[in-house]
Amino acid sequence: MLIFEVLFYSFIVVVVIQVIFYGFIFGKFATTKQKKVSNSNQPPISVIICAKNEAENLKQNVPFILSQSYSSFEIVLINDNSSDHTLKVMEAFKNDNENIKIVNVQPIEKYWGNKKYALTLGIKAAKHNTLLFTDADCKPISKHWISEMSARFDSEKILVLGYGPYQKIRGSLLNLLIRFETFMTAVQYVSYTNIGLPYMGVGRNLAYKKDLFFEANGFMSHMNIKSGDDDLFVNQIATPKNSTICISKNSFTESIPKKTFKSWCLQKRRHISTASHYKLKHKILLSLFYCSQFLFWTLATVLLAFLYQWQLILGLVLLRFIIQYTTLYSASAKLDEKSLIIYTPILELLLIIIQFFIFMQNLSSKPKHWK
Repeated sequence: MLIFEVLFYSFIVVVVIQVIFYGFIFGKFATTKQKKVSNSNQPPISVIICAKNEAENLKQNVPFILSQSYSSFEIVLINDNSSDHTLKVMEAFKNDNENIKIVNVQPIEKYWGNKKYALTLGIKAAKHNTLLFTDADCKPISKHWISEMSARFDSEKILVLGYGPYQKIRGSLLNLLIRFETFMTAVQYVSYTNIGLPYMGVGRNLAYKKDLFFEANGFMSHMNIKSGDDDLFVNQIATPKNSTICISKNSFTESIPKKTFKSWCLQKRRHISTASHYKLKHKILLSLFYCSQFLFWTLATVLLAFLYQWQLILGLVLLRFIIQYTTLYSASAKLDEKSLIIYTPILELLLIIIQFFIFMQNLSSKPKHWK
């Protein structure tokens, strides 16, 4: 039948696209060893943390930053109009540590509920030109986080994209899904940066020069968009020359994952709505990858269900999975996520379905605030 011929050849095209992504784009990152760089040159750094109702997380995580093995750094704690004891916790840390600065943000109507406004005030208050960002619910996994991230700066590289995995929770399917989605997102943005197409970073682990921020007029071009202080800003200012990645395991920050499916979906809704504002070339690449994933599963299921050219279809399915597994296994070794790989087909399929429904939901309404 003609319809099956069309589906068959469409499936071949889809497999070719998937092989290009996994075998070449992601594969180049998976097989490339990051060069070791000397961290003897340690410029003074301002670590910036913007917090809204994060009293308990600050108590837990700020000590990990204070204990960093680094010659000169300050911590800029931004209280974004919190209604809990966040400010008191910050003041307690400041009383015991001279290198802590507090920026207490009072709400104004124009930028109410806008994290970018609070971050801008914190960046202005920072006394050093090298800025390193993380979140209140994150902690460095080693005392060398600052030194590893700062070592990636040089005369050209003034934007460093780090990795921020989520804490492992045994026996939780939601946790597996969150960690897999975070891993796959990282594979994409580090791979694109690796081939000269940087498009995003994550605020859990991101560094850039203060000069770069002001040269780009900060967040002004997307200040009206509530989210995107990390990925939209990187999408705006990143170039092949000024951007690099840091994937040393000592440079990772670990975050507390969402505990409910509803809260995680809300977080993903904000991220997906922000992606619609990326540059066109990045939207095309990201959409092509997602659509090819969706069509791979859909067309393979239909063609195998009707046993149409099933030997060839099965061979192509196996080829794609072999290339995918080989690439993701190597990438997971670099990002310390090997435990996820065995679950790849199940997690990939679940993620495709969830992202589809989140996309459809965002067509009718969008999240309005960062907290």
